[in-house]
Amino acid sequence: MALKFAVNNSLSAITSLPSGISGGALNLISTQTASASASLEFSLDDSYDSYVFKFINIHPATDNQPFTFQGSTDGGSNYNTTMTNTLFRAYHYENDSGTALQYRDVDQAQGTSFQNITDNIGSDNDQCCSGILQIFNPSSTTFVKHFMFRMAEVNAGDVIVDMHTAGYFNTISAITNLKFQFSSGNIDDGIIKMYGVS
Repeated sequence: MALKFAVNNSLSAITSLPSGISGGALNLISTQTASASASLEFSLDDSYDSYVFKFINIHPATDNQPFTFQGSTDGGSNYNTTMTNTLFRAYHYENDSGTALQYRDVDQAQGTSFQNITDNIGSDNDQCCSGILQIFNPSSTTFVKHFMFRMAEVNAGDVIVDMHTAGYFNTISAITNLKFQFSSGNIDDGIIKMYGVS
């Protein structure tokens, strides 16, 4: 198979792609803005094989809380889907007193709890988290459902943290809903955008 290239000095001048090159897109489905919200919930269906969530300045009402998520297979009635995952992080203190790259032992092996996707976020105005989640083929009734997070946060200790989480919902039932919340207290402010990947 020959490689095909778009040849032009300015990408803005390209009006169409050569045959054989297809372009993907993020299609905005939903935007939810938190305002002293206990949680934010999203419904998934089989319209897309993959969904992307963007988290923008998620800020807790209660100091020192991790941001968490869980999935539902029954339309959001229960959030207790079995999952296995792993986490690692890099961090750097604002005052330059410490840095590290390390495994985090807040993961689950066949657990059904809400999963931490950040460390403990502070409630100061300069403390929040932002990042991305991608979940793959959530409507499959054949395979498990893989997911990956990448979160940037300023936590309660004035530490910038780059958190990586990956795992899977160990079910062949479709994941119909996702819920995001802090482990305690409300989501004071922040935006979550949900996209379908085409």
